[in-house]
This record gives sequence, structure tokens and C-alpha cells, in this order.
Amino acid sequence: MAFPRPVQAVVFDMDGLLIDSEGLVREGILMAARNLGFEMPVSVCAAMIGLPMERGKAVIRDHFGPGFDMESYVAEEQRVIAGLFQEGVALKAGVVEILDQLDILALPRAVATSSGRGSVNANLGFNEILHRFHAIVSREDVSRHKPHPDPFLKAAAHLGVEPHACLALEDSHNGVRAAHAAGMMTVMVPDLLDPTEEMHAKCVHIAESLHEVTRLLALQAGAAP
Repeated sequence: MAFPRPVQAVVFDMDGLLIDSEGLVREGILMAARNLGFEMPVSVCAAMIGLPMERGKAVIRDHFGPGFDMESYVAEEQRVIAGLFQEGVALKAGVVEILDQLDILALPRAVATSSGRGSVNANLGFNEILHRFHAIVSREDVSRHKPHPDPFLKAAAHLGVEPHACLALEDSHNGVRAAHAAGMMTVMVPDLLDPTEEMHAKCVHIAESLHEVTRLLALQAGAAP
């Protein structure tokens, strides 16, 4: 597999792509619901992956109805997830290796995430990779979030690279939709969500891991390890 155009920059999602957080978040969502005496379907959790908090609330409200006590639920969810994250969240396999490869290729890179700036600083800082990105676009930086293309378009603008020359790496369906809408070469590296026919249509490739993406970048440069 070869990228359709030369890659001039790379834009990463964070949760589920750089850090192994999506499983913890799902565990926290389900646990918080049980603590309050009701069951949160896994399908509802899946629908929220890649969305900012306000969009996630809308998914929950659509499922449970307008009378759902969102304030109590969100407070409990945040308490539980904070506890799960307390010891730090590990990097996904291959993160350091792909960043090393981008250093070799001298390619700029950014993060475009639906998480807040505090979460980015905490999680990427904990893993000592925050300084390895040239730009960060968090949920505070855009008015329209994934699946809208705005986070990816803003990341490309920060890097000074046209979107069509950027490689976007995502694990979620909503993230893939956003990156594709931005016109980027999109690769899905699945985490909790399997690729669907829509994902195959919107991506230039479905990769098994970041290690595979690293090899593809090296091959493009004629420097495969």
C-alpha cells in the first residue's frame, strides 16, 4: 500500500490512538451508570467515542429521554473516570516509534482531539511526548467538533500544510468522518470500534497498528527499516 500523495504532515487523534484511554473511559461510563442504579448499553458508549462531552451528553439523553438526571450522572462519571486515570494512561503501542520516524523524515505533526487542553497536557505530559508535537487543537479551540472537519483544518493551518497533503490518523468513526471531510489522507487504526464499509470508503488504509503506519511512512521515503 502506498499513500495517494506525498505526506507532508501528520495529524493524530489522541484518545484511543496515542493513549490507551478509550477502554478506561468505557469502563468508567458503565461503572458510573451502575453506581446510580441503571444500565448503560455498550452501544451507547460506542456512539460517544470520538465526540466531545456535550455531544456525548446528547447521545445519552437521546437514549434515556429528556427526564434523565444528566447532572448527577456526569458528576459520577467524572468522579469514576478521574479515579481510573489517577495512575496515568499508557501510550498505545508504536507511538514513540512513529514519532521517531517523523523526526527522521522531518515531518511536522499535530494533535486534533475532542478532549480538553487539560487532558492533553496531563496525558501527553505524563508520557513525556507533549513537546514532540508542533501544534495541539483541543475541544476549546474550535466551535464545531468531530465529526465536523474543523479540528483537522485548524491543525493543518497551524502546521502550514494544505489539508490534502496531511495524513490523519484516527481510531474512531467520528474522527475518520472529520478527517475525511477535511480532505486529508485518512488512516484508521482501530481501537474499540471495528472498521465498517463507510470507514473503508473514507480511509486510504485501515492499519493494524501504528507500527504499520510507521513502516508505510518509511517506505514512502525509501527508508524502510
